[in-house]
Amino acid sequence: MNHALMVYEYGGSDTLQWQEVQLAKPASGEVRIRHSAVGLNFIDVYHRTGLYPAGKLPFIPGLEAAGTVESVGESVTGFAPGDRVAYAGGPLGAYAESRNFPAERLIKLPDGIGERQAAAMMLKGMTAEYLIRRTYPVQAGETILVHAAAGGVGQLLCQWAVALGAEVIATVGSEQKAEVVRNLGCNHIINYRSEDIVDRVRAITDGAGVPVVYDSVGRDTFQASLSALAPRGTLVSFGQASGKVPPFDITQLSSKGSLYLTRPTLFDYTRTREQLLQSSGALFDAILGGEIKLEIAQEYPLREAARAHQALESRMTRGSTLLLPD
Repeated sequence: MNHALMVYEYGGSDTLQWQEVQLAKPASGEVRIRHSAVGLNFIDVYHRTGLYPAGKLPFIPGLEAAGTVESVGESVTGFAPGDRVAYAGGPLGAYAESRNFPAERLIKLPDGIGERQAAAMMLKGMTAEYLIRRTYPVQAGETILVHAAAGGVGQLLCQWAVALGAEVIATVGSEQKAEVVRNLGCNHIINYRSEDIVDRVRAITDGAGVPVVYDSVGRDTFQASLSALAPRGTLVSFGQASGKVPPFDITQLSSKGSLYLTRPTLFDYTRTREQLLQSSGALFDAILGGEIKLEIAQEYPLREAARAHQALESRMTRGSTLLLPD
């Protein structure tokens, strides 16, 4: 018997319905996985609400999980029953006890990486990898700004930047979260609820601004992010936890110093299997080498994913959140 969370209509967390679902044999090129843990990500909320339409209704949400291979379809090579595996990215369907998944997008876990650990870090960790190593390659000695620094991606970004020798300015919304990022090695911490982000960044950088801002918050921070940049700086907008960025006058980019703006996605940085393995390999190396550490701060039963969504949307979470099958 296999259970999953189904979404029959876009809306609030109450649209997640726990029910029994049939699972066919793996098709050619597919692997059946018994999930040990499922990762929670803000994009799951976007799919549930329809902000990012999932396509045909109903659907099973979720883009990240880890577990054990139960069986393989025809033409699958490189995977066998009993292998410990993980994935991050499409197709949707991670909010299930078991599922079939394309072998081409599956990653075998190395020794030293647990399944729960993998489920909490694959999407966030590979996102951090491409953001800091490829979207804008951070260099030693640079001062950068990371919004939502106590969140799942934020914590990994901060640690990776520190390991590269950068100075990190982190924004958070509470003293508790400030303590979290302080322990990650962040050099400067801004509480956006009580401090002006742009004024603090300008003071920290002696008026120069920063070469890059990593912004997963969206509407609430977009203008501050632009204003915190140095001339020819780059705003990396990779999320919208506070809502979509409203339309803006593109001439702001020139008037504020010939700025760059990009809206990257993980899929475009792991489009080929070679890119996927390179990204996951860099993440595994960073974890196993101790450059970055993962915080699993919240765990919920998979069937209670609605509660996890509510906490995430209320900004009551930090680090990574796991959804655990029974």
